Amino acid sequence: MKILFIVQGEGRGHLTQAITLEQMLRRHGHEVVEVLVGESTSRHLPGFFNRSIQAPVKRFASPNFQLSQGGKQVSLSRSILHGVLKLPVYLRSMNYINRRIKETNADLVVNFYELLAGFTYLLFRPRVPQVCIGHQYLFLHKNFKFPSSNKYKLMSLRLFTRFTCMGACEKLALSFRKMDDDVEAKIRVVPPLLRQEVLVCEAERGEYLHGYLLNAGFSEEVCRWHAQHPQVGLHFFWDKADVEEVHEVDSNLVFHQIDDVQFLRYMSGCKAYATTAGFESVCEAMYLGKPLLMVPVHIEQECNAFDAASTGAGIVSASFNLSALLDFSQTYRPDIRFRYWVRSAEWCLLRLLEGTHFKHTALHLPLPTFPG
Repeated sequence: MKILFIVQGEGRGHLTQAITLEQMLRRHGHEVVEVLVGESTSRHLPGFFNRSIQAPVKRFASPNFQLSQGGKQVSLSRSILHGVLKLPVYLRSMNYINRRIKETNADLVVNFYELLAGFTYLLFRPRVPQVCIGHQYLFLHKNFKFPSSNKYKLMSLRLFTRFTCMGACEKLALSFRKMDDDVEAKIRVVPPLLRQEVLVCEAERGEYLHGYLLNAGFSEEVCRWHAQHPQVGLHFFWDKADVEEVHEVDSNLVFHQIDDVQFLRYMSGCKAYATTAGFESVCEAMYLGKPLLMVPVHIEQECNAFDAASTGAGIVSASFNLSALLDFSQTYRPDIRFRYWVRSAEWCLLRLLEGTHFKHTALHLPLPTFPG
C-alpha cells in the first residue's frame, strides 16, 4: 500500500502516533508516501518529528486552539473567532490537501484528527479511502462514559470530532482499555500507538518528579510549588518559544524544550508524572508504571483524565498540586494488563488498515467480461 498521512500538529501526541504507525507499516512492506502536518503560528513542529519520520514532510496552515489571557486554559470564543478570520487561508489548505491526495497516488489516507482533512473530504470528495485514528473517536462510541462536565463543551467536542472524520470509512479509537466496537458508528476500538522506544524502555523509580506542560503558563504554578518544596527535584518539558533548550531555575527545577529522547529518559527514571492530560504521554506513563497527576486544559483532556483515573492510573486536579501526586504515589500499583493491551497494537492496526484497502480495491475492480 501507498499511504498518505495527514496529521494535526497541536501537542505531541498525534505526531508520535504518526511516527509509530509509519514504522509499523514499513516493517510490513508498506510505504508512507508523504506526511502533511497542520500547523499554526503559535505552535512549532518539534525537531524530534523531522528526525524520526522518514517520509517527506509538508506543512499547511490549520486551525488551532487559542488560549485565555493567562495562557493556561483554552478559550472557545477566541478559537472560533480566529478560525473565522482565517477562513480564506484554510480554504487554500483544503485545496492543497486534495491536490496532494491526487498527486501522491496514495491508496489510503490516514488522518490523525486533522480538522481540515475532514472538510477536504466533505468539499472535494476524494476517491481515496480515509481512515481516521485518534483516541478522540472514542467520544463518539455509544458506551463511552463522560465526566460530569459542561454539556455545551461536551457537545462541542463531539461535534468537532465528527467534523474531523467526515468521509471516513473507518474510525480507529485509541483506548486505555479493551471495549467492544461500535459497528453502527464505524468505530473500532484499538490499543494506543506507543513508539518502539517506549516498549523497550526499562523503567526505574527515581526521586524526582517529571512533567509536561502543554501551555507554558502552568510553569508559574510549578515554580510556586517548588518555592515551598525546594528539596524535591523537578524536570518539566514545554515548548515555550524564545527560551533556551534547558532552562535551569536552580539545581532542583529544570525546564526542557520538548525532545522525544530526553522526555522518555526522564519519564523512565521518575518517581511520578504530572501532565496536562494529553492522551499520548498518559499512556506512556501507564506503560512504564508511573503514577499520574492530570491537570486538564480543555474538555478533551477532561475526558482523558476521567477515563484514565477510572482505571486507577492517576488522580485529577485543577492545578499542579504536586503534593497530592506524591501522596498518591505511595499507594499506586501499576496494571500489568495495560502492557499486554498496548503490545497487541501492531497486529490489530495492520489487520484493520490492510482490510480497509482490500475492501476498497475489491469494490472498484472492473467486472469480468465473458466471450459472447
